[in-house]
Amino acid sequence: MNLPPYIPNYENFVIGETPILYSGPYWNDRELEAAIEALASGHWLTSGEYVARFQNQFARRFHAKHALMVNSGSSANLVMIAALKKRLGWHDGDEIIVSPVGFPTTVAPLVQNGLKPVFVDIEMQTLNFDLNLAEAAITSRTKAIFVSPVLGNPPNLDRLVSFGIPLIGDNCDSLGTLWNGQLWTDFCVANSNSFYAAHHLCTGQGGMVCSDDAEIIKIARSFASWGRSCYCQGAANKLPCGSCGKRFSDWFGDGSIVDHKYIFEHAGWNFQPLDLQGAIGLVQLEKFDEIEQKRRANKAAISAFFEGDERVRVARTEPGADPAWFGVPLICADEASKNSLVSHFETHKIQTRPYFAGNLLRHPGFRHLGNAADFPNADQAMKRVFFLGCAPHYNRAILTYIGDVINAWKQ
Repeated sequence: MNLPPYIPNYENFVIGETPILYSGPYWNDRELEAAIEALASGHWLTSGEYVARFQNQFARRFHAKHALMVNSGSSANLVMIAALKKRLGWHDGDEIIVSPVGFPTTVAPLVQNGLKPVFVDIEMQTLNFDLNLAEAAITSRTKAIFVSPVLGNPPNLDRLVSFGIPLIGDNCDSLGTLWNGQLWTDFCVANSNSFYAAHHLCTGQGGMVCSDDAEIIKIARSFASWGRSCYCQGAANKLPCGSCGKRFSDWFGDGSIVDHKYIFEHAGWNFQPLDLQGAIGLVQLEKFDEIEQKRRANKAAISAFFEGDERVRVARTEPGADPAWFGVPLICADEASKNSLVSHFETHKIQTRPYFAGNLLRHPGFRHLGNAADFPNADQAMKRVFFLGCAPHYNRAILTYIGDVINAWKQ
């Protein structure tokens, strides 16, 4: 089977002609065949038996008791925060500590759920938020700290846990990251995951909410399914009386018999994934160890090319961290060096990406949340930081070429 052009294939890499994408689906014909099989013979087009199986296997693989698949990592963040707010009794205006640097859908769900994001500036070694500032920002209204490791690189989790504040994990860029031998998400009350095309596992689009608290996942499932009370999924949808055994009952308490499938307990959304995405996810899970090993190895190889250069360095990792890298974070000495190096890479058909939004408070949709000038290191990240890919597709020829391009810039 010939792979579609959006799936990187570097077997016939040609210097100066073949573009090196920063990431992309690590697929072969197995994912496509699984999707076609699910579409052609599955019992459900939207979330069904394949999604249910993927949820269960994903939860077991990543040390969670419960998991819910949705249509994107951003949706996962939104329903996770909504579920946490209800489950933990948070109120409008309660505070969540978060970095001003990163992807906007770590912050937007806080605002959309009536919570107050409290921004803490980053430090320029790891690019994670400054833990001294984070500790100082804790007040009586602080309900959680929302942690999003930088391209897979976590902050000092031992110190964060010592604050005694619940941790929420945005795991979209850091699937498989370890802290002192444990998955970093083991320290979180709940975590979100993304299966976007560039991420560690890819189902085209897709996301997952994980937690050991069954009630959090039950509430999140309701929010993701129009606010529906019914929790039947997969084969359970075919049971005449549902999983609860009392589908047609007096759910309103007024003596009338109502179908539980059409009882709505929240003002929700429709964030359900396609069942074929669950089928693709099952194949991707089988490749996870290979993907992670290659990402780590490729990041190490690319990092080595910058050793000894005074104009650019790779972000530092904490002693307890073993990141599952999404990219190679590069910190330049000044804005001119960054612009020069980015232009050099792009000219040689090597994709780069900024450190996402940089200082989010400089963007039109978020300016009302704070004064961007209060976060000088976030501004520096916007001016001086970018990243290269370390995708599992990269082979020896790709890595050699990247090294040659870097060495040419150094000269």
